Amino acid sequence: MAINIHHIDYSDLSGGLVRMMDRFKEEGTLTGDIEDDDRLREDPNAALLGLLYDQRVRAESAFTGPLRLKDRLGHLDMAKIAEMDFAAFQEHFAESPAVHRFVNKMAENTQKVAAQIAEEYDGNAANLWNDGADLDTLEKRLQKLPGFGPAKASKIKYVLHYFGHRDFSDAES
Repeated sequence: MAINIHHIDYSDLSGGLVRMMDRFKEEGTLTGDIEDDDRLREDPNAALLGLLYDQRVRAESAFTGPLRLKDRLGHLDMAKIAEMDFAAFQEHFAESPAVHRFVNKMAENTQKVAAQIAEEYDGNAANLWNDGADLDTLEKRLQKLPGFGPAKASKIKYVLHYFGHRDFSDAES
Protein backbone atom coordinates (compact mmCIF):
# COMPACT_ATOMS: atom_id res chain seq x y z
CA MET A 1 0.00 0.00 0.00
CA ALA A 2 1.45 3.39 -0.95
CA ILE A 3 1.60 5.86 1.89
CA ASN A 4 2.24 9.58 1.77
CA ILE A 5 4.53 10.65 4.60
CA HIS A 6 6.04 14.12 4.73
CA HIS A 7 9.72 13.79 5.46
CA ILE A 8 11.04 15.31 8.66
CA ASP A 9 14.58 16.27 9.55
CA TYR A 10 16.49 13.41 11.15
CA SER A 11 19.98 14.85 10.76
CA ASP A 12 20.47 14.56 14.54
CA LEU A 13 20.36 10.74 14.32
CA SER A 14 22.79 8.11 13.15
CA GLY A 15 22.58 4.37 12.71
CA GLY A 16 20.10 1.90 11.36
CA LEU A 17 16.98 4.00 11.78
CA VAL A 18 18.59 6.63 9.55
CA ARG A 19 19.33 3.95 6.94
CA MET A 20 15.67 2.91 7.07
CA MET A 21 14.42 6.48 6.63
CA ASP A 22 16.90 7.05 3.79
CA ARG A 23 15.56 3.90 2.10
CA PHE A 24 12.03 5.20 2.57
CA LYS A 25 12.96 8.42 0.76
CA GLU A 26 14.54 6.49 -2.09
CA GLU A 27 12.42 3.35 -2.35
CA GLY A 28 9.24 3.98 -0.35
CA THR A 29 9.91 1.25 2.20
CA LEU A 30 11.44 1.39 5.66
CA THR A 31 12.11 -2.30 6.31
CA GLY A 32 12.80 -3.25 2.71
CA ASP A 33 9.43 -5.00 2.49
CA ILE A 34 6.25 -2.98 1.85
CA GLU A 35 4.06 -5.66 3.48
CA ASP A 36 6.15 -5.55 6.66
CA ASP A 37 5.94 -1.75 6.65
CA ASP A 38 2.16 -2.00 6.34
CA ARG A 39 1.93 -4.49 9.21
CA LEU A 40 3.94 -2.10 11.42
CA ARG A 41 1.62 0.75 10.43
CA GLU A 42 -1.42 -1.34 11.33
CA ASP A 43 -0.17 -2.47 14.73
CA PRO A 44 1.04 0.13 17.25
CA ASN A 45 2.19 -2.64 19.60
CA ALA A 46 4.49 -3.94 16.85
CA ALA A 47 5.92 -0.47 16.23
CA LEU A 48 6.63 0.00 19.94
CA LEU A 49 8.25 -3.42 20.27
CA GLY A 50 10.31 -2.73 17.15
CA LEU A 51 11.78 0.30 18.88
CA LEU A 52 12.41 -1.80 22.00
CA TYR A 53 14.30 -4.33 19.87
CA ASP A 54 16.37 -1.67 18.10
CA GLN A 55 19.48 -2.53 20.05
CA ARG A 56 22.63 -4.23 18.79
CA VAL A 57 20.87 -5.75 15.78
CA ARG A 58 20.20 -4.42 12.32
CA ALA A 59 17.31 -1.94 12.57
CA GLU A 60 15.30 -3.76 9.91
CA SER A 61 15.56 -6.97 11.95
CA ALA A 62 14.58 -5.10 15.11
CA PHE A 63 11.43 -3.68 13.55
CA THR A 64 10.41 -6.93 11.88
CA GLY A 65 11.05 -8.89 15.10
CA PRO A 66 7.57 -8.11 16.47
CA LEU A 67 6.07 -9.34 13.20
CA ARG A 68 7.87 -12.69 13.60
CA LEU A 69 6.58 -12.85 17.17
CA LYS A 70 3.04 -12.03 16.05
CA ASP A 71 3.18 -14.74 13.38
CA ARG A 72 4.28 -17.30 15.99
CA LEU A 73 1.78 -16.31 18.68
CA GLY A 74 -1.07 -15.34 16.36
CA HIS A 75 -1.35 -11.96 18.13
CA LEU A 76 0.45 -9.15 19.88
CA ASP A 77 -2.10 -8.95 22.67
CA MET A 78 -0.10 -7.32 25.44
CA ALA A 79 -2.15 -8.79 28.29
CA LYS A 80 -1.79 -12.32 26.90
CA ILE A 81 1.95 -11.83 26.34
CA ALA A 82 2.40 -10.54 29.88
CA GLU A 83 0.56 -13.54 31.34
CA MET A 84 2.39 -16.22 29.33
CA ASP A 85 4.68 -18.62 31.12
CA PHE A 86 8.14 -17.17 30.57
CA ALA A 87 9.72 -20.44 29.38
CA ALA A 88 6.96 -20.97 26.80
CA PHE A 89 7.20 -17.35 25.67
CA GLN A 90 10.98 -17.61 25.44
CA GLU A 91 10.63 -20.66 23.18
CA HIS A 92 8.52 -18.67 20.71
CA PHE A 93 10.98 -15.82 20.96
CA ALA A 94 13.99 -18.08 20.29
CA GLU A 95 12.46 -20.00 17.39
CA SER A 96 14.62 -19.58 14.27
CA PRO A 97 15.00 -16.91 13.13
CA ALA A 98 14.97 -15.48 16.64
CA VAL A 99 12.91 -12.38 17.34
CA HIS A 100 16.10 -10.77 18.69
CA ARG A 101 19.65 -12.02 19.15
CA PHE A 102 19.47 -11.42 22.92
CA VAL A 103 16.66 -13.90 23.44
CA ASN A 104 16.60 -14.01 27.24
CA LYS A 105 16.84 -10.28 27.96
CA MET A 106 14.54 -9.15 25.15
CA ALA A 107 11.94 -11.82 25.91
CA GLU A 108 12.00 -10.65 29.53
CA ASN A 109 11.74 -6.97 28.54
CA THR A 110 8.94 -7.79 26.10
CA GLN A 111 6.86 -9.37 28.83
CA LYS A 112 7.58 -6.48 31.20
CA VAL A 113 6.65 -3.88 28.55
CA ALA A 114 3.55 -5.90 27.65
CA ALA A 115 2.48 -5.96 31.31
CA GLN A 116 2.89 -2.21 31.64
CA ILE A 117 1.06 -1.49 28.35
CA ALA A 118 -1.74 -3.85 29.40
CA GLU A 119 -2.07 -2.26 32.84
CA GLU A 120 -1.50 1.43 32.10
CA TYR A 121 -2.57 1.80 28.47
CA ASP A 122 -5.42 -0.68 28.10
CA GLY A 123 -3.22 -3.09 26.13
CA ASN A 124 -2.69 -0.68 23.24
CA ALA A 125 0.63 1.09 22.72
CA ALA A 126 -1.21 3.76 20.72
CA ASN A 127 -2.64 4.98 24.01
CA LEU A 128 0.88 6.16 24.87
CA TRP A 129 0.69 8.76 22.11
CA ASN A 130 -2.85 9.13 20.79
CA ASP A 131 -3.90 11.68 23.41
CA GLY A 132 -1.98 14.47 21.66
CA ALA A 133 0.73 14.67 24.33
CA ASP A 134 3.80 16.65 23.33
CA LEU A 135 7.04 14.93 22.38
CA ASP A 136 8.69 15.57 25.74
CA THR A 137 5.79 13.86 27.52
CA LEU A 138 5.91 10.91 25.12
CA GLU A 139 9.61 10.44 25.74
CA LYS A 140 9.06 10.54 29.51
CA ARG A 141 6.29 7.94 29.22
CA LEU A 142 8.56 5.68 27.19
CA GLN A 143 11.39 5.98 29.67
CA LYS A 144 9.12 4.47 32.31
CA LEU A 145 9.01 1.27 30.23
CA PRO A 146 11.68 -1.42 30.70
CA GLY A 147 14.43 -1.18 28.07
CA PHE A 148 13.74 2.44 27.11
CA GLY A 149 16.41 4.94 28.12
CA PRO A 150 16.64 8.55 26.94
CA ALA A 151 18.46 7.73 23.68
CA LYS A 152 15.94 5.11 22.61
CA ALA A 153 12.98 7.21 23.75
CA SER A 154 14.21 10.12 21.63
CA LYS A 155 13.66 7.98 18.50
CA ILE A 156 9.91 7.65 19.09
CA LYS A 157 9.18 10.75 17.03
CA TYR A 158 10.69 9.15 13.93
CA VAL A 159 9.17 5.72 14.51
CA LEU A 160 5.68 7.14 14.98
CA HIS A 161 6.02 9.55 12.09
CA TYR A 162 7.48 7.20 9.50
CA PHE A 163 5.24 4.28 10.44
CA GLY A 164 2.23 6.59 10.18
CA HIS A 165 1.07 6.47 13.81
CA ARG A 166 1.45 10.19 14.43
CA ASP A 167 2.41 13.11 12.19
CA PHE A 168 5.37 15.12 13.43
CA SER A 169 5.93 17.11 10.23
CA ASP A 170 4.82 20.33 11.98
CA ALA A 171 6.69 19.65 15.23
CA GLU A 172 10.03 21.21 16.02
CA SER A 173 13.00 18.85 16.01
